[in-house]
Amino acid sequence: MDAALIPPFPVPLVVPTVPGWALPRGSVAQPAEAAFLAGAALNSLDSLVRANPPWAGAWRQRLALICAVTAMSVVGRAEDEAALRDAWHLRQPGDDPGPAGNILAACKRLAGRSPGVDLETLRSVAGLLGLRWSDELATLPDQVEALARAGPPAPFAAAAIAREVQALRPDAELLGWWLADQLLALRLRWAMPAPLLMGQARSAAFRRTGRGGRLRSGDDGFDAAVCLAVAQGATRALRCADEIAPRAARLQAILPRLRAKGAGEAIALLLDDDAVPGTLTTPNLSRWGARRLFERLEAFGAVRELTGRASFQLYGL
Repeated sequence: MDAALIPPFPVPLVVPTVPGWALPRGSVAQPAEAAFLAGAALNSLDSLVRANPPWAGAWRQRLALICAVTAMSVVGRAEDEAALRDAWHLRQPGDDPGPAGNILAACKRLAGRSPGVDLETLRSVAGLLGLRWSDELATLPDQVEALARAGPPAPFAAAAIAREVQALRPDAELLGWWLADQLLALRLRWAMPAPLLMGQARSAAFRRTGRGGRLRSGDDGFDAAVCLAVAQGATRALRCADEIAPRAARLQAILPRLRAKGAGEAIALLLDDDAVPGTLTTPNLSRWGARRLFERLEAFGAVRELTGRASFQLYGL
């Protein structure tokens, strides 16, 4: 087995949790309380991000998928996790993945690159999100840089850029949340963003108290709502990590038993992405060999098959 391709596994990581006293209970209208909850949740999440376990890539890409599902509801589409995975993994090389797949691509880009936004990146992401480019969007990289350098604390910086984007372009809500997660990562000095806020865009954090409907970026209470969304998103991200970590630990335990040529390439992909096709082929791994490898890993409880189908299967931690 080409073990050199597999990131080293340190002592198995105990995934941090958000303390029970820091979880929102009912509505929270006071910005100070909301900021306190966000800070407590981010402190727990920060511990995981800085530990950077070998499976962090798969974890971030799973968060990207969660965010993309919420993005579907924002743009009036109905694709769920299964449909998004299919749009991405079942296309032929060079094929356009379609509107849903392009939004997933924007989320995956957020999860897979170091934080920071230049004009070229912004233009590309706007296109993936289905937005018409306009001159006012070109001002956003400078605003992100200014907020990252000397802005308010991370959740309030995220709220500020989301508010600015929606003021400039009311149709660009998804881009606002994409940039908000960039700012969280920049303000917290993370090497890689963890997609959180787009996945909370339709959550209870933005529910108006009393009169129904959703808070908009120009409404009173928007900053507090973003803080709550950060707290909820961080809690969800840690729960997601807690689901992945045991399978990664089982994968570590069975590594010495794997002798298949090319297994290291497949395992490296599993550790770095949300899903890997069961039909994977590499210069050192045939389609038949990949199928046998994934079936063995599944039998050991180190991966799970994600589609429930008998063909065109996808595997992930």
